[in-house]
Amino acid sequence: MRSTTSRRLTAAALLAGSVVVASAVPAFAHVTVQPGTATQGAYTAIAFRIPDESDTASTTKVEVTLPTTTHPIASVATQPLPGWTATAEKTKLYTLLKTDDGDETTEAVSKITWTADATAKITPGQFQEFKISLGPLPTDTDKLVFKVLQTYDDGTVVRWIEDSKAGQPAPKHPAPTLALTKAAASDSTAVTAAPAAAQATPAMTGAMTGAMTGAMTGAMTSSDPTARTLAVAGIVVGVLGVAFGAYGLRRRSGTGS
Repeated sequence: MRSTTSRRLTAAALLAGSVVVASAVPAFAHVTVQPGTATQGAYTAIAFRIPDESDTASTTKVEVTLPTTTHPIASVATQPLPGWTATAEKTKLYTLLKTDDGDETTEAVSKITWTADATAKITPGQFQEFKISLGPLPTDTDKLVFKVLQTYDDGTVVRWIEDSKAGQPAPKHPAPTLALTKAAASDSTAVTAAPAAAQATPAMTGAMTGAMTGAMTGAMTSSDPTARTLAVAGIVVGVLGVAFGAYGLRRRSGTGS
């Protein structure tokens, strides 16, 4: 009796485990952008990672639509992929789009289609990455959303076009998204601090020179020999201190430390 109960509990645990695994698979099999982040205003290279989720069919075509209507990108190029043919479609723009070299264009890539030959299909349980370079990335948004259509050799088309919204359940076929972060601020403080310090040296030297000149005049006109000796010694020490201070300040300004 105890053995039968144990077998039943083991079977139930295995069944529950298989259900958990099966429900977790779709979460790991979404179409994604790799890497998932890039810098605003920069050029970058990304890959669309396409998994084959079918048990029996293979992926033969991948279509990626870029957000041309909202955030057109001036330069888009595909990386060759053995067994796949990439075709880029362009769209006319209503406004001029500036490139990084100062030129202007009235066209932007709106869609890229990859088509597999007989040897390059993505088979069940496998994935493929489709790489592109693009830029300059927009600076007025924190993300780019791409719409992807995945076609199988049995005629099935999976549309990865659903929006993911904060606070709501994740959609079944979310559109791959590239998050955009602001460029790091340049360290201008350190660059401007050194010249400022270097410019302070002449003023400081002038002030010390004036003070020492006055002290020298007073010492030489004093009738006390001991006082004159001590004054001269103090002036020599002061001159050496100014010289070493100016030298150290120039070194700090030159090294940027």
